Parts: sequence; C-alpha cells; structure tokens
Amino acid sequence: MTIEIKVPQLPESVADATLVAWHRKAGDSVSRDENLADLETDKVVLEVPAPTNGVLKEIRIQGGATVTSGQVLAVIEEGAAAAKAAPVPVKVQAAAVDTATGDSAKLSPSVRRLVEENKLDPQQIPASGKDGRITKADVVSFLDGKAATPTPAAPATAPGTAVATPASRAGRVDQRVPMTRLRQRIAERLVQAQATQALLTTFNEVDLSAVIALRARYKDRFEKEHGVKLGFMGLFVKAAIEALKKFPVVNASVEGTDIVYHEYYDIGVAVSTDRGLMVPIVRDADLKSLADIEKEIGAFAVKARQGSIAIEDLTGGTFTITNGGVFGSLLSTPIVNAPQSAILGMHKTQDRPVVVDGEIVVRPIMNLAVTYDHRIIDGREAVQFLVAVKDALEDPARVLLGV
Repeated sequence: MTIEIKVPQLPESVADATLVAWHRKAGDSVSRDENLADLETDKVVLEVPAPTNGVLKEIRIQGGATVTSGQVLAVIEEGAAAAKAAPVPVKVQAAAVDTATGDSAKLSPSVRRLVEENKLDPQQIPASGKDGRITKADVVSFLDGKAATPTPAAPATAPGTAVATPASRAGRVDQRVPMTRLRQRIAERLVQAQATQALLTTFNEVDLSAVIALRARYKDRFEKEHGVKLGFMGLFVKAAIEALKKFPVVNASVEGTDIVYHEYYDIGVAVSTDRGLMVPIVRDADLKSLADIEKEIGAFAVKARQGSIAIEDLTGGTFTITNGGVFGSLLSTPIVNAPQSAILGMHKTQDRPVVVDGEIVVRPIMNLAVTYDHRIIDGREAVQFLVAVKDALEDPARVLLGV
C-alpha cells in the first residue's frame, strides 16, 4: 500500500514554504515519525515526519522548491523493505551522505543547504559552533579558503604571444547566497518599521553592582532550588515590567489612528541564531516568577537555535528586550519590533570610574538604550521609563519584593 507524504498544515498567515532538503533518498527504508525533510517558512522550520514504516518509493518535489499546505512531496510504500543495490560503484556526494546520517543533526537547515549547493564534505569543514556544530560562517570561511587556493601555473608561452590578464587576483571571489526566507522576512519587517514609525532612541547607564552581588550571593542556591541558572535577562524582564506599569504607553501599539493599551505584559526576548534573529515571547511575564522566566527564556533559546521553535512562540508581544552586550556591543540603537512601540537594548558591562558620594570609585556600568515610536511616546515618557528601569536594577530587591 502506498501512502502520500504531504506538506503539513502551515501556520496561520504563512502562505507557502521552501523545501530545504531531504534527509532520505528514493529507495531508502524509513521509520515511522522519522524526519524526512525540512520546510522553511519566513518564521520557523517545520519537519516532515514519515507517517509509517516502509520505503521512500518516490520523491516528487526536490529541494529548493516552494510548496503549499497539502501538496504531495513523496510516496512511501508501506511495510516494504529497501531493495539491495547492485554492486556497481556509485559516486555519492559527500554532502548527501552526511545529511542521510546522524551527522545531519549538526547542520542547521541554512548550513545544510550551503553544504549541498556547493557539494562540500562537512567532515572537512572546521566547526566553531557549540557542541561541534558547523555554522554558516564556518562554511563561508571554508569556501573562501578554497577560492584562495593557488591554481596550477599556466604553461609558458612563446615570445610575442598575447597573454590573458586574470580578471582578479586570488581570493577576490564574489559568493552569491540566496537569503533564507527568515532573513527576507526580517529585512521586510525592519524596513517596514523604519518606514512607518517615527523612531527615536534615548540612552542612560546603570550601575549593576547590586545585581551582580545578588546573583553572586544566590546563584548556586537558585540553580539547586529551581534547576536553572540565575541570569541577568530575567532581572531585566522584571525591571522592564515595573517600568512599563508606570508608563503604559511604552507597552502600547498603534492601529490606524488608535492607540491600543495592552493591559498584559508579553515580553519578547531577542535570540540570535544561524538563521537570523528570532524574538520568542514570554507571555504574561508579570505573573511569572523569576525562575519561570529564566526557564522559559532558556527553553526558547534552545528551540530557536535547533530550528524547532513553533510559530505560536514568535507571535505577538507587547515589548521587546535585546542584548547586544553578549557580542561586545557598548552602545546601539535597536529597531522596534513592529507593531510594538518600544524596545530596550542591553549592552556590555564594563568597569568604569564613577563619582559616588563625592568620591571616584570603580563600578560595573552598562549602557541602556530604548528606541521608541515618537508618534505616541513623548521624549519625557521614554526618558522616565528608562530611568525607572535603571532604578529597578540598581535596587533589585524592590522589584523582587514588589515594593
């Protein structure tokens, strides 16, 4: 009995997807629920599981094609066994072998596509990612290295013979790589935000001495009690919520000529992945404990980097926090995650000389930035909001105690 493998129902508002790659080829045995292919939308990567045990009889849609919900991708012969191949030498691309083995777990969809398009052997690419994963930057660097490899010298020519001048010296090679659907979507949203909102950024700095001392004092006990590390992001989420309660317009959005005030706090936390920036949402964050917020952020980060995050995790949000400090940024002007009206930017913490009670002391200082839609948020409200965040972080006990 043959069974059709179809594109699963795509999330609401997603019209189509790109078939990134097959993990099996026609004639391979497959197991029920085994992931056979990856589908990439402009928001998430979806898996196409095998509906039953059997043999992948026919692949009807090849990698790189655009597909829609319900479209037939392949056919499985239920319960059949893979036929033994005749002993004829067959040249197999190294990349194809890799994606058909357990090593595919180390390749994200965007990296896998680069590897297959350039017919590379992943085993030869030095990996710099976590747990030995190959990143997109690793593949590009490897390709650049191949392009820079000297070519054999041309045979000598007779005197008077015209010699063609090379168009460029070794290493000056252009690499054209199509944007992923997620990157295209990110680009569209960023351009849209700048084109439709009156964006302005205000800055302040915060002394994190109290936060660092609190974390140092309780981090071991906190992790033992809750099974999650005590990070900085959870405290920043809590501080932001306290400030949002004081200045509700910063938690609002614009719809036409109306201002929509959200009486709940769904906080987006930006996560950097190989596929691009994602913003999963911690919903009703004001009702959650610090431990629950830290657990949720950690789980989202893992799913986002594995490409398994759900569309529902990325939809909505009333306010966003992004941390460029993990990459070394000292100051930036983040772009609002529309249709939200403001975004808080964290940066690198550095020891700096500051004046406290008339004396110069060294304190761990972080620059803060809030970019806001000036159409509905006045400069006074934006500045006071940022001061409220600063005050909450410089006395975190007040936030945790709710006083």
